[in-house]
Amino acid sequence: MYLEIVTPEAILFSSEVDLFSAPGIDGEFQILNNHAPIVSNLVDGEIKIHVHNQDHLVLDDLHGKLESHIDDDKVLTLKINSGTLELNDNKAIILAD
Repeated sequence: MYLEIVTPEAILFSSEVDLFSAPGIDGEFQILNNHAPIVSNLVDGEIKIHVHNQDHLVLDDLHGKLESHIDDDKVLTLKINSGTLELNDNKAIILAD
């Protein structure tokens, strides 16, 4: 599935992913490939992105909020204050603050 994370300042992430989890109003939830369409509000917390590998990703100053997970280099984390998630046809867009 394709995931894009956008803030008012920049596109922080844009790539194919295996799965990701996000902080929803009722708790953290996980999105896998071929998930049913969904629109959800996100709350303060952490987005965890599971990628097959990081070879094609650029983690520079612009994307500095993205960090590799301490225990697994195939997991990236991003802290958010709030946001909105829309998923349809294996393309997820998160508008984050």
